[in-house]
Order: sequence, then C-alpha cells, then structure tokens
Amino acid sequence: MIRIDGSFGEGGGQILRTSLSLSLATGKAFRIENIRAGRERPGLLRQHLTAVLAAAEVGNAEVRGATLGSTELAFSPGPIRAGEYRFSVGTAGSGTLVFQTVLPALMLASEPSRVVIEGGTHNTAAPPFDFLARAFLPLLERMGPKVLLKFERYGFYPAGGGRFCAEIHPANTLKPLHIGERGEITSRRSTGVVANLPRHIAQREVETVGKMLNWGPECFSVEESRDSAGPGNIVMIEIGSREVTEIFSAFGQVGLSAEKVASIAARDAREYLVSRAAAGEHLTDQLLLPLALAGAGSFTAERINMHARTNMNVISEFLPVRFEIRGEEGFTSVNVAC
Repeated sequence: MIRIDGSFGEGGGQILRTSLSLSLATGKAFRIENIRAGRERPGLLRQHLTAVLAAAEVGNAEVRGATLGSTELAFSPGPIRAGEYRFSVGTAGSGTLVFQTVLPALMLASEPSRVVIEGGTHNTAAPPFDFLARAFLPLLERMGPKVLLKFERYGFYPAGGGRFCAEIHPANTLKPLHIGERGEITSRRSTGVVANLPRHIAQREVETVGKMLNWGPECFSVEESRDSAGPGNIVMIEIGSREVTEIFSAFGQVGLSAEKVASIAARDAREYLVSRAAAGEHLTDQLLLPLALAGAGSFTAERINMHARTNMNVISEFLPVRFEIRGEEGFTSVNVAC
C-alpha cells in the first residue's frame, strides 16, 4: 500500500484528489495521513468527502476514514465501473474538482459514462466550469478521450446549487501530448458574469479588462443569470492561440470593487501574454496527471508553482515517470517520460 503524507508541499486537497485519481487508474491502494494539514481547517471538508465517495463508487473501492473532518484515509480500489453517476457536493464546494477526481478512471474505462455534478461550478481556488470546457478538455481530447459537457446552472459560493453534466467516451490508451511555444494569439474575449446581481458590475469589469489589456469593446460580453441559488460574480479572460486556449478569472467579493476584481484577472492575463508559454500557472498543474498516465508528453509553462511541484511528487508515488523541468527564455519547459 502506498503511503502519502498530506502535509507535504502545499499540503492541500489536491494531494488527496490526485491520489484518488491515480489509485483508480492504476489499481494501487493507498493510505494518506495529515489530510489538508496545510489548511486553516484541516481534514476532509464536504467537497473532499464527496470526491472520496465518488471515487469509491466508480472504483468499487473499500474505504476507511471517509468522514467529515477525518485526517486519515485508506483507499483500496476494485475494478472501474462505467455507467451513470450523480454526485452532489451538498454545499458550494467545487463540483469541478469532484469531476476531475473521477475523470481519469472513466476516460480509460471499457464503456462510456454519464456524470451529473451538483454543487459549486464557479469557486475560488478551483477551476471554473468554463476552464474545464474550453481550456483543459480540448487538450485532453487530443490525447484520445471525448468528453462532452453541458452546463445547466451556476453555483457560486456560498449558496452552491450549480449543476453540469458530462458524457465521457473513453480511449483504450492515452496518446502523448506535445505542446510547444504559444505562438500567435488568435482570439481574445473578456466575459463578466453576474448571478442575481446588477448588470453594471460585469460591465465595469469587462471595460476595466479592456483598458488594462488594450482590447476593444468587440472583445467584451456580459452574461446575467437569474436561476442561480444565490448571488455571485466572476470575470473571465479567454486567450486563444495556435496551441491552446487559456482562461484567467477573478471572483467578486463583498467590499471589493468591480474594477479591483477585474484588475486581478487582467494582471494574471498580462503576465501570461508577456511570456511565450502555452500553459499558464493553473493549466500547467492540470496537465501533469494525464501526461503521466500517457507515459510521455511535453509542454511549455509560464511557471511551476508549489502546487504543481507537490502534484509531481504525488504522481511519482503511483507511476514510474520522470518530470524534467528546464528554464528557457520566456517560459519553462516541462517534459514527462517513463
């Protein structure tokens, strides 16, 4: 049984989720201690427990320690079962992270699956639904699997209540993915979303992005939602190129002006544009696991943060892969090999 220290590196929930994903994909059991020891509220919160229970259902696993607040967990997977699933976080906890926990196993299963996720769809410290749909999954599909997403309802913190569906058509094996320098920018878009809030908030956000990035109004769009369980706001900046589509986002908060929210996202986008990298900071972290499962791949990254380095260490516990990182002018080169 593989032993994982949840306090290692950045000490967050990604250590648990990566362990669950790879346990399902490899059939290897693991035990994790000090779960989320690096966080203000250690142990399993609702979204982490949902991810554990979802992984257990997909992988017919035997689990010990799957309770709220638990700091230790033992997970022994059985055979993967494709089929129809519905997972509800029950709070505003990230549904996209729950989905990404079970996705690697289901995209390598013997039959297609359909998954319904309820909970948070647009959360801080988690990839928003739009990032999955337009940045991450198009790259994953180049490796073989096909994942069709359908968005149904926004779920913002603290009310949650969002919903999306996924149809997963698996591949027998994953093809290596190689992504070079970003290349010419082919599309630009800034989208402000408001749920049960005034439209002018989103309008001010996209206009601020336009000023900071020198984009014209043809790049702006505003979306309003009235069927969200609670209020919420996000501004997203989408940058398309020959190699990838990247999305940068920031969330509205009480006491934070629309202009300030927009400036956070625009700053991240501007740093990415200055580089020559294809993958931004968060996409870099997302690509590591599927490339490791493929056994080979490479890409250019804006930077390698502690989150990504921690993820590399956890992946190496389950798979015989090496991560080779080399600094270049304008980007960092990442190579994955057996």
